[in-house]
Amino acid sequence: MSKENPLVSVILPFFNAELTLNRAIESITQQSLKNFECILINNNSTDNSVEIAKNWTKKDIRFILIHEKQQGVMFASNTGSRHACGKYVARMDSDDVSRPHRLKRQSEFLDLNPDYDAVAGKVKHISHSENTKGFAHYVKWVNSVQTYVEILNKQFVESVIVNPSAMWRKELGERFGMYESGKFPEDYEMWLRWLGKGMKIKKLKEIVLDWHDSDTRLTRTQSIYSDSSFYKIKTKYLAKWLEKNNPFHPKVAIWGASRISRRRAKLLTQYGIEIECFIDTKKGRLLNHKIIYFEETPSPDKIFILTYIKQMNARDEIQEFLDGKGYEEGINYLLVS
Repeated sequence: MSKENPLVSVILPFFNAELTLNRAIESITQQSLKNFECILINNNSTDNSVEIAKNWTKKDIRFILIHEKQQGVMFASNTGSRHACGKYVARMDSDDVSRPHRLKRQSEFLDLNPDYDAVAGKVKHISHSENTKGFAHYVKWVNSVQTYVEILNKQFVESVIVNPSAMWRKELGERFGMYESGKFPEDYEMWLRWLGKGMKIKKLKEIVLDWHDSDTRLTRTQSIYSDSSFYKIKTKYLAKWLEKNNPFHPKVAIWGASRISRRRAKLLTQYGIEIECFIDTKKGRLLNHKIIYFEETPSPDKIFILTYIKQMNARDEIQEFLDGKGYEEGINYLLVS
């Protein structure tokens, strides 16, 4: 074990996390993999967080404390990445808990699978209040998306990677860049960018992280994590995906003719995508656009379909219907929301 030559660099930014930081750090000390460094990045904390971090650096040379003055988890994470000396980089949030074998299992996977650039895993959702219980539906879904092909095909539904559950080869960030600043969720943008550049990732079938979900989580309190911000950034990368993979580019059919679906799909037009028609499950809807009743959906050699249906049950039914008509996900259709 050596501080100078760690196998894994754990990047752990924090801001006013005195209630949870010790728990998060302890979960790293309890890892079965001992050859790591943990870079603690203070992002202008005004509580006792810095003292907690300092105490750990005094007890264990594998822990390093640095400071990032520019406010934001994106800036703190990037600063930590620049200081990383490990072959692999693992992200960690200050309110979460890594399972004891996380670093060992993930680094072993990357050791044994040189064709993969990154690896994640399942997470356990821990709700802190009634307001956060609904997020469990997302966690159930994201845990079900595991293989590389599934991740590719589902990348525009929701964020397919729980950021603090991931580990990647250090050179991946050096090649493709780390988190970028903008009016978008920085982790989702990074994963979409990396996937678009050919990054290969899968998830372990085991739970690697206890994902604590509080009312004050940034995804609940900052506008860059709003639905609008998600759709804007996913549309940018979806348009690039369609240019490469849609055999009928730039034309697409949109499954979902509601006002919300139309508004979200319209974002594509700024990238030169043409909406050929809408597919609807209701007869008689009137629009200034061609509408096809879903039972009259043409064969897959005629159109490429994007589904803009948010409800999970309805989304599953649509997928079953399209599969039954000979459509293949990622080839003739794609789920978008």
